Amino acid sequence: APVFAAAPAPEPVAEPRPLLSQSTEGLVANAFNDLALTVLNRNARTLEDLVQEMLRPMLKGWLDENLPTMVERMVRAEIERVTRGR
Repeated sequence: APVFAAAPAPEPVAEPRPLLSQSTEGLVANAFNDLALTVLNRNARTLEDLVQEMLRPMLKGWLDENLPTMVERMVRAEIERVTRGR
């Protein structure tokens, strides 16, 4: 039977050194946090407000196009159900 040699142990992977020092990273994070707070306070709008503003016209268009047919179909089905019950 052939004898196999053990595979060499993998070389340890060096931990990647951070690109920024901790103090610089903290300063950048604080600056972005200040910017976010300023924008939110000035506009007093949240992401939810922005999404709602964008979706409202789309929802209105869909409802205008589809709701009358849906209601008519449901009313017709209910009328048939009620008249069959008599």
